[in-house]
Amino acid sequence: MSSQPSLEVPRLRTALTGPLLDLESLILRGHADIESWLRAQWLKTPAPFYTSVDLRNAGFKLAPVDTNLFPAGWNNLNPAFEALCVQAVHSAVERWMPTAMRVLLIPESHTRNVHYLENVAGLRDVLVKAGLEVRIGSLIEDLAAPREIPLPSGRTLCLEPIRREGKRVVVGEDFSPCFVLLNNDLSGGRPPLLEGVEQVVIPPLGLGWSDRLKSQHFAYYREVAREFATILDTDPWLVDPLFRNCGEIDFMKRAGEECLADNVEALLAQVGVKYRQYGVTRPPFVVVKADAGTYGMAVLTVRSADELTALNRKQRTHMAASKGGRAVSKVILQEGVYTFETWGERHAVAEPVIYMIDRHVVGGFYRVHTERGDDENLNAPGMQFEPLAFAESCITPNRSMAPDAEPNRFYAYGVVGRMAALAAARERAAIPVDEESCAKASAS
Repeated sequence: MSSQPSLEVPRLRTALTGPLLDLESLILRGHADIESWLRAQWLKTPAPFYTSVDLRNAGFKLAPVDTNLFPAGWNNLNPAFEALCVQAVHSAVERWMPTAMRVLLIPESHTRNVHYLENVAGLRDVLVKAGLEVRIGSLIEDLAAPREIPLPSGRTLCLEPIRREGKRVVVGEDFSPCFVLLNNDLSGGRPPLLEGVEQVVIPPLGLGWSDRLKSQHFAYYREVAREFATILDTDPWLVDPLFRNCGEIDFMKRAGEECLADNVEALLAQVGVKYRQYGVTRPPFVVVKADAGTYGMAVLTVRSADELTALNRKQRTHMAASKGGRAVSKVILQEGVYTFETWGERHAVAEPVIYMIDRHVVGGFYRVHTERGDDENLNAPGMQFEPLAFAESCITPNRSMAPDAEPNRFYAYGVVGRMAALAAARERAAIPVDEESCAKASAS
């Protein structure tokens, strides 16, 4: 949580057109059916422990463009809603491990990113206020003793080396956690130290970027969007970004380039059909990004296949590697979704990011960028964050107000965010679980 509260309700200039207003009206009228459907889905597939979802509001479309199962950015949320986060942690722990008292939080290993470390401190504070004893275990290879890191907020983090004792991981002299909570997306691979432990690891190792693919997630999301659209009797495309992918890609050797170009053209044609159906006059575009990865790396916006074949060496190098220098061999081609929301007097381009703990929406922020356009990736150097100060809870629409009034807009954000979390829950359900380890961990 940010140490500097901002209670200002954002004033966004949003270029609305008929279809989105119609969608928001449908969501508002279908509130009871939507909530009933979501409750039934959570009973079938429990929600992830925590999730964040990047949304884009194009006026004619509201859709997720990325879902993070190891969300950072807890320091960017509005502290006014910390109590909601604490309550949601109670719910998550009761669902995953009701007897848990001790948790080992494992963050990323980069220790020079002060903003990320403030995120870890914010997450730790929420867990502690939920009644958990929290220690922070580090995967830094040469960490031999606890390391204290002072933060600008006045808080301090203590990173401790993790060691293995049999089938359990421990820190300090005798801290044996009930479960392990990862805030490390495993872009560098699955840590051998955590393989086969009898403690529950949340999220499971199989949901890290060493195994997970964005295209797989959006295939699950497509199913969720179709079910949602059936409930509201509407077009699932209004909440679902179209996507395609190819086989192996090597940007430096230009291997797989023809397949990539063909699929870009096919996707642009698909989107063009929908644009004509809804009277959208802006040109369609495609976002090419690493099929596994985060931090906004290896992302490229194109409007024709020719732009791919004309990439210079610098652009190819940018696309050839993601976080940690990991080689990019697979990409997802995703329908580009405009963002017609802006922030402040400079009309900086903005996009909402929604945060969830368990099945509960607990807040979010706007990612704002003064140097990027409405068809560009905003998760880039120069971005800033403006906390969402919800005038009403994100799960409480107000039928007496207009469909695009703040409580109802935030509710629409929350609905689409929970749909993405549901898709992630179905991803997790497909991963084999060691029931014996879970039973031992629950008894610890």
